[in-house]
Formats: sequence, C-alpha cells, structure tokens
Amino acid sequence: MIVVHSLAYSRAVRVVWLLEEIGTPYDLRTYDRTEAYRAPETLKALHPLGKSPVIEDDGLVLAESSAVLRYVNEHYAGGRFAPEPGTQDHARHDEWLDGAEGSFARSIIASFWAARSGAEMEARMRDELARNMAYLNAVLSERRYLMGDGLTLADIQFAYLLAMAEKTGALAPYADVLTYWHRLSREPALRRALAKTGPMMPERL
Repeated sequence: MIVVHSLAYSRAVRVVWLLEEIGTPYDLRTYDRTEAYRAPETLKALHPLGKSPVIEDDGLVLAESSAVLRYVNEHYAGGRFAPEPGTQDHARHDEWLDGAEGSFARSIIASFWAARSGAEMEARMRDELARNMAYLNAVLSERRYLMGDGLTLADIQFAYLLAMAEKTGALAPYADVLTYWHRLSREPALRRALAKTGPMMPERL
C-alpha cells in the first residue's frame, strides 16, 4: 500500500486528492508544523530535503508533488488524469503542471509571507503576481478546467496555490480564476482529502 507523509497546511493534499479520485487505498501519516511554520525534523528521516509530500511505495521514496502526481497517475490510475503522452495536449498539460510551481508559485508565496508578516510585498513580486493572475484569468474565461472540461493533474497541482492566493485576497480582482477555484473546492474527492489532511491554509495568517 502506498504511504503518504503529509505535513499540515502543505502541498501533500494534492496527492491525497488524487488518491481519493482514484479510490485506491493508502496509508496517510500526518505531521504538524513547528511554531515557526516549518516542517519537523522527523520528515528529514524520510527524505534529505525534509519536504512534504513524500510517498513510499514498494521501496520507492519520492518527493516533489508534480513527480508524485505523475507517478500515482501512471501506476494507479492508468494515466487517465493527463492527456495521451506524445500529443500536443500532453505537452500543454505539462506546461501547466510544471508551471504551477515554476512560474506561479513564487509570487503567490511572496504574497502569503508578506500578508503573514505584515510586510509590504516587493513591487516586482506584485507585478509578477498580477501578470500571472491576468494570464490565468484569460485562459479560464474560456474553459472550466485548465485543459478543458475535465479534471487533470494540472488542476490538482494548482489548487493549493489558489487556496493560498485566496487567503491573501490575491484572487479578488480575477473573477474567472475565483470561479475556477470555487469549482475546484467543491470537488467531492478534494473534500474527502481535506477531511483527512486538514485544511490547505491555516485559519489565521
């Protein structure tokens, strides 16, 4: 059985959501954050980076949520949460899946830490956040999910970042992104995942 190591308020909810979508059994092990909002040292015993999510499966220890999502999709879902490999749609899907953390995360996380500390967000980060959100809003004005009408790994990957952005008020100017986030938040499998992992964001910043 696949083991998921889940840190509170972390990206691990992505993996649990996908496993709930698939309906495959898993062993969830949860960890609290420290008072400094960091991962506990016990996670470093599993993986040198001390990150979450980390999964264990048949001798494999794997971190990085996009890598874990791909692995679970390929080994437990028959690949159905991504377009067919070798197609242009698959390449576009990978652009979203990797772009979530590659292009979008930095400015969203900067807005979160600025709000949490009460500090002013750097101007370049504000500009990057606005540019990213405007692009995402334009795309979502024409489709229900990032790749069209069906849920994919890319949507699952984005949910955590959108929860963070909503917490800081960053989604308010972008109606189509906000509608999309509300749609994702109503997904039954995500609700089941959150019932087990706890919320993606703390109640108070």
